[in-house]
Amino acid sequence: MLDTSYNRRRVTARMDDPEYRAEYERMTREISQVNAVMRALDELREQGAMSKAQLARVIGRNDAVVRRFFTAQSNPELRTIAAMAEALDADIRIVPRRKVGRRPATADVAGG
Repeated sequence: MLDTSYNRRRVTARMDDPEYRAEYERMTREISQVNAVMRALDELREQGAMSKAQLARVIGRNDAVVRRFFTAQSNPELRTIAAMAEALDADIRIVPRRKVGRRPATADVAGG
């Protein structure tokens, strides 16, 4: 088994640095969001009885690439996520987090 104690100690020590901690937490949230999107797409794919290979063909990607999106921690391009959502008859939505004192966003992300 791989000994990761050095890495754990190093990360623990670096968490005392506020900048490092903030970046670590930001990246953790980002990865979590990507994983949540991929889980949702995978659930839709399974509900539609579509194989990963079929989905790959529909979006014009390599089977192995699409399998890796669903089985490994990956960071697919937004265009690929949008193509998968389209193939699965789903929409992608951005939901703003509401925080006290923060003004609501005024930009139209849909471009319309």
